Amino acid sequence: MHKPQRSAACMAAAMALFAGMATTAQAQDVQPTLKRIAESGTFRISYRESSVPFSYLEGTKPVGFAMDLCGHVAEAVKARLKKPDLKVQLEPVTSANRMPLLINGTIDIECGSTTNNSVRREQVEFAINHYYTGTRLLTKKTSGVHNWPDLKGKRVSTTTGTTNFQVLRKYNIDKGLNLDVVAGKDHADALLLVEGDRAVAFAMDDILLYGLAANSKNPAEWAVVGDALQVEPYAIMLRKNDPEFKKLVDDTLVSLIRSGEFERLYKKWFLSPIPPRNVNLNVPMSDELKQNLKTPTDRPAI
Repeated sequence: MHKPQRSAACMAAAMALFAGMATTAQAQDVQPTLKRIAESGTFRISYRESSVPFSYLEGTKPVGFAMDLCGHVAEAVKARLKKPDLKVQLEPVTSANRMPLLINGTIDIECGSTTNNSVRREQVEFAINHYYTGTRLLTKKTSGVHNWPDLKGKRVSTTTGTTNFQVLRKYNIDKGLNLDVVAGKDHADALLLVEGDRAVAFAMDDILLYGLAANSKNPAEWAVVGDALQVEPYAIMLRKNDPEFKKLVDDTLVSLIRSGEFERLYKKWFLSPIPPRNVNLNVPMSDELKQNLKTPTDRPAI
């Protein structure tokens, strides 16, 4: 893969789309993905900067479990198009702009930590699920927070543009916790709010919290606590109404599963020391993911 670029086109498209969210109708104006890639000679993969261990920066290089999966997709695209020298361009995205940039054709595929749910599927498509997670809390061990009721009347951070933000807001209303919910622009920003004692806990997918804690300045001061509010699948995000490209991505993932490469990559990122601090997250494969390897599905969360 080529060195990641913050292209002017990517940033300009993001700013324009913030003014008005792209619609599914706009997505239909974009060329089929494989045709666009063949004509342009470039496959544009997006990544996240702090979604450990799925998609994050090691120095200036995007790495992670999702990035490795998408690397295999890139090889499949090269083989399909018979273009071994196809350029692979890496573009950074955030929780807020990942969908608009995919829908309008600025990027071809999103390789991060995105929940596959029914609401999003009104505008985008998803490949086969590759992880399952739930919303929990990251807090300092000295905070006195052990579960959700301990947060009553306190300030909690989360990340803008995520399903966790919606889950947290609904849970707050349903349980009458009177939380002051503040949102960071990305996961690293939301964590900083807790590090600086501007929030008592960070609500996010538990696996991302483990990764952020493990790679923080002082991993020993953090704890992931609380019951999981829901179980949701992660999947690679694609444009709608492009069955040829979806089949290529799904077939690639199924091939990785059947060959054992998927499990090897899982062990690499979840059961082995990972950069930048060589910490082992030690997160065994969930029952939901084991079942998905037996019977691969792109079934969304509700």
